[in-house]
Amino acid sequence: MQKHDPALDALLDLDGLTLVVDPEGGHWVRFVVTQVPATAEKPHGLDYSLTLHGRNGERLVGFDNAHPAGKQSRGDPQDHRHRIRTAKPYDYSDAATLLADFWTEVDAVLKERGVHA
Repeated sequence: MQKHDPALDALLDLDGLTLVVDPEGGHWVRFVVTQVPATAEKPHGLDYSLTLHGRNGERLVGFDNAHPAGKQSRGDPQDHRHRIRTAKPYDYSDAATLLADFWTEVDAVLKERGVHA
């Protein structure tokens, strides 16, 4: 029997939520998170996309597993993170760590853009 994970419940509860994190600068975050059957591509049983956007809707930060990572975008879908125009593999361990890593990147990008939290 698998142990109950309250952080996973919290992550799933964020599905469909959009939050304005900087009203003056127009930055916002969006969460798309659904449980799916565990597969080789999604062994954790999640299909997710956590993103930070700028005023014009451009994605500044993203954590997802919807497509292959890297410049070639070939191969099997895998977990990865985007920052501005780069994509790098991301080692998903659990929901709490995913949320913490996402907010750490969001905070860093907002700080770089002169947004004070």
